[in-house]
Amino acid sequence: MSTDPARRLWNPAVEGAPREAMRALQLERLRRQVAYNYERSPVYRRIFDEAGARPEDIRSFDDFARLPVMTKDQHRRIQEESLERHGNPYALLACARPDEIVRINATSGTTGTPTLYTLTAHDVGVVNEMHARKYWRAGIRPGHVMIQALSLSMFTGGLPLSQGIMHLGACVVPVGIEGGTRRVLDFVRLTRPHAIIATPSFGQYLIEEAPKLTGRPAHELGLRWFFCAGEGGGGNPEVRKALADGFGAKVFDHTGGGHAFHGISCDEPAEEYKGMHFVSEDHCLLELVDPATKAPIPLTDGAVGEMVFTFLDWRGGPFMRYALGDLLQVWTDPCPCGMPGHRFKILGRTDDMLTVKGVNVYPQAIANVIFRFFPRVTGAFRIVLDRPGPMVTPPMRIRLEHGGAESDLAKLEAELLAAFREELRIAPALEWLAPESLPREAGKTRYIEVSSNA
Repeated sequence: MSTDPARRLWNPAVEGAPREAMRALQLERLRRQVAYNYERSPVYRRIFDEAGARPEDIRSFDDFARLPVMTKDQHRRIQEESLERHGNPYALLACARPDEIVRINATSGTTGTPTLYTLTAHDVGVVNEMHARKYWRAGIRPGHVMIQALSLSMFTGGLPLSQGIMHLGACVVPVGIEGGTRRVLDFVRLTRPHAIIATPSFGQYLIEEAPKLTGRPAHELGLRWFFCAGEGGGGNPEVRKALADGFGAKVFDHTGGGHAFHGISCDEPAEEYKGMHFVSEDHCLLELVDPATKAPIPLTDGAVGEMVFTFLDWRGGPFMRYALGDLLQVWTDPCPCGMPGHRFKILGRTDDMLTVKGVNVYPQAIANVIFRFFPRVTGAFRIVLDRPGPMVTPPMRIRLEHGGAESDLAKLEAELLAAFREELRIAPALEWLAPESLPREAGKTRYIEVSSNA
């Protein structure tokens, strides 16, 4: 592969492949993958047998879509069954032999028991390739220094991310978030990075704290790129503008850790957002399904559904028709930026959905409305429930911080409520707080609080 820094794509032959060629490659790899899964995994063999199917029956994508969807809850039950029967959590689902598995990653586990990803050396190479594709598209090149301000545990955004940056040839500073805000800013001062990877909410907190802890504003730290990860918000124009202005940097939304599903947004001004380009189509088959029935939804321009993915050319623990619970919108028409590939936007999590008087509402959608009023609001908020969702007794209670300079909160509240009614069809009860009243989190911000005293 050429190392010409002027080229736009890390792997032009694959990333720029015509649509027909990519679909043919996906089908070829899919048929090979399902045969491998059936042969190597007791769970996948059971899935095929219960569906009355054999790997050789999968001749098309439609044939494959007839197999059942696996959820994270099912995955966790399989892990428990495997522990009881085999003494480890992955024997039933993993396809590789124990001596072939070189790394185990996990989800962040914020909603329950972590789900495990098992990787061979081949799979680690695939993940490294996907990270390189993303950052190369954004303009990162050998010689650039990147601060990694995400959790550095076995979380999929930890070690895999560091290794992917090194694979590209750039320099990673894996400071993490465990040492707190001051430690991150100390390493920014010491290592003079060109880019930072963090959650959008932690980025906003760094902008607030930089003058207090360093004596100078965040835009004087020398950062040229801000990469949003770990939570929603990177696709919100107001959030992107606040980060771009605060750091004086280009802002990219991106996703993908220690698995095969990866994407990154366009190199566009902060106020623009055209979704994330899907950079791993040769290693991941993406489908959309109805969140309730799991019935397939055609992958047409603008379609919305729950994400289901299948790893292709994966040897460790290849997920097959796996639903993480993310609600996606996809675009299949060419992007104005000129970069190839389908695009997608993560709208929220299906398990975070709340229902108010029959109206379905996602916390990320509420965040998008609130942050449109920045800097009259800080963007920090919590949805307060008297019992776990999804059903919410109206009115929905939202505690949120004003920006500190608002002289007429009644006017601001009226404008916010009008936006909620028009865009989300809800009329929440707002409780105003002073700036910095709510805790800031370096990891994923939890927008929902359940209070017995609510």
